[in-house]
Amino acid sequence: MKFVLAFLFYSTLFFGQQYPEDYFQSPLDIPLDLSGSFGELRSNHFHSGLDFKTKGVEGLPVYAAGDGYISRIKISTFGYGKAIYITHPNGYTSVYGHLQKANGAIQNFIKKKQYEEQSYEVEMFLYPTELPVKKGDIIAFTGNTGGSVAPHLHFEFRNTKSEEILNPLHFGFKKIIKDERKPIIQGLVAYPLDSTTVNNSQLPINIPFSKQSDGTYLGTKVRANGRMSFGINAYDFCTNAYNKNGLYKVKAYLNGVLQYQYGFDGFAFDETRYINNFIDYERFHIMGQRVQKLFQLADYPLSVVADNKKDGTIKVQPGTNYTYRIELYDFHGNRVDVIIPLEFAYQEAKIEKTYQKTPYFIKAKNESIFEKNKVTVQILENAFYNDFYLNFDVNGDILSLHDDSVPVHKNITITFNDVQGLTEEQLSKTFIATLDGYKLDFNKTYRKGNTFSIKTRTLGKFKLAQDVTPPRIYNVNFVEGKTIKGQKTISVSITDLLSGIDTYNAYINGKWILMEYDYKTKKLIHNLEDNICVEGRNDFKLVVTDNLQNSTTFESYFFR
Repeated sequence: MKFVLAFLFYSTLFFGQQYPEDYFQSPLDIPLDLSGSFGELRSNHFHSGLDFKTKGVEGLPVYAAGDGYISRIKISTFGYGKAIYITHPNGYTSVYGHLQKANGAIQNFIKKKQYEEQSYEVEMFLYPTELPVKKGDIIAFTGNTGGSVAPHLHFEFRNTKSEEILNPLHFGFKKIIKDERKPIIQGLVAYPLDSTTVNNSQLPINIPFSKQSDGTYLGTKVRANGRMSFGINAYDFCTNAYNKNGLYKVKAYLNGVLQYQYGFDGFAFDETRYINNFIDYERFHIMGQRVQKLFQLADYPLSVVADNKKDGTIKVQPGTNYTYRIELYDFHGNRVDVIIPLEFAYQEAKIEKTYQKTPYFIKAKNESIFEKNKVTVQILENAFYNDFYLNFDVNGDILSLHDDSVPVHKNITITFNDVQGLTEEQLSKTFIATLDGYKLDFNKTYRKGNTFSIKTRTLGKFKLAQDVTPPRIYNVNFVEGKTIKGQKTISVSITDLLSGIDTYNAYINGKWILMEYDYKTKKLIHNLEDNICVEGRNDFKLVVTDNLQNSTTFESYFFR
């Protein structure tokens, strides 16, 4: 009952909401050029805002979209990098991510907190009186921090009370951002369900299509003998002809009757991983194509599909001809249609569906526990979207747990019990690694005595490994004993080959200094404008520790 109520709440919230279209201004003073759209399909998540290109440079001013106060600041190595949240009096919060730095008093506020906590990564929740802002105030400058791969501004809106993420185009940005291009369809896939055969195949099969003179697309006739449905691979160009953005809305009709639809008006953060059920995940894993399924085999709490009254599946009956129509929309109303003729036909399955049965059958709605050779795998209910036969084995020191063609929604717990034959020193450097070919990938590992466990949302091969190699410190940008002239920063590079960087602490003349870490460039950078240095000799010390507490210390000195 609770699930039904929540589902109905999100459906009402997103499909019946009125938005303020004239309240907010653009956060940039350049023409808005989109590199990412709201709801765009990303790895393990839907994109939660708009990405604005910044002409390939950093340092452009970022403006408060409306009156309000800075309610949250988060500085992180990953994710949004440097991010500012502004709460507005009309019930919405605007978010600005991947910033280079904040402006004026805001930057001073952040840096003071970083020095107090002696940490680059900080998170602050503020009162309305601490950092109020007016619409149009410069709050920050664009950057490339966190998980960004190129300079841009990530911009989003949230419902302040519920924290649901909302499509920024609803907030007047449709008027600012021009889009006259129709969506583009790349692929059309037919899905035989149960024991159905479609075009002589019991496996998903591509359906050829061609563009007609009126601009619609016509698929070749599909012949099926039972239950089936379709999926599409499509994208949209918005402000330019090279950034492939996501669709806004899709509707599918059978003989004029609505069968399935979805729309990206908003969603909650805890829903976003359901993208792996929204798309054909196995196809994505094998072919790199994010085909959006126009059906669902079971209900799941994703608000973008919450308005459906049918499951989108089609039961093709003898003696009946069908027309299946897909309508694809962007937010500006540009539309393209795909028409697929469909008929019943008895046919031989030239491509047959096969199952590899194992002793380990997963019922997705139930909890499962498997154990062999002192290795335990605990799977929570609803960790998977569908029932399937799991490949599970422990051979020597390697756990084989299926493969990552099956998406995992909730954490699975893997435990290596009662590990023998290692000294205390060796145990302290031990972790459970994921095997990627011959490469070992680190997982955060919990140890209790000689028992080790991890929580993971990836299937594959796992084994115990040790990390005894400390991090490396190199590429220091000053020469020991020399005078620094004209330099604005001190920078060093740091790497760790296995478990990864955990902590880094730098000191000048015994005082902790702020060094900003960019994992993409592997650099730590200290701004000399922090005025920690003194005239004359300055002693520099850097201590870097990895996740298994192997540590490297670098010491040097310079003059100013």
